[in-house]
Amino acid sequence: MVEEANALPAGDRPAVANLGWSLGMVLRAWQEEVDEVLRGMPGTSRGYHVLSAVADGEPKRQKELAELVAIDRTVLVYLLDDLVEAGLVERQLDPQDRRARRIVATERGRRVLAEADSRVAAAEERVLGGVSPAERAAFHRIASLAATRIHEASPETDPCVAVQSVLDVPA
Repeated sequence: MVEEANALPAGDRPAVANLGWSLGMVLRAWQEEVDEVLRGMPGTSRGYHVLSAVADGEPKRQKELAELVAIDRTVLVYLLDDLVEAGLVERQLDPQDRRARRIVATERGRRVLAEADSRVAAAEERVLGGVSPAERAAFHRIASLAATRIHEASPETDPCVAVQSVLDVPA
């Protein structure tokens, strides 16, 4: 698709031939739609990602969770405080290390997450609605692969800071 666009004379190329512009437009639209459907969720999309990570699999220690979602540990503490206050997660003593806390989704948190998953899927459908289902699946697969490889190469990079930079939001 980009190769086809780049084959056109410069004046006839669509703006989507620029990867940065394309990703920025998709990210802005996604953030607006998702923030709207997650209004009321502590931390909006950031809280949603943390709750998803907590609900997926075994309980995680706060340190592991911070690394998994690539959020600074001090920021995560405040976000977890909000999620605990909302009754979505609990901090439990780690039986193998009494100094550590494991983060566990509550039943309410799992219900809220299931509802949020549906709303986020609908928001993503609106953002990518002009693209065929096969192209959406390919886009998601390629974006996920690229993001995973980037995160593996640079795990200290905070994706929230990167998003704020793209969206021109003060950190």
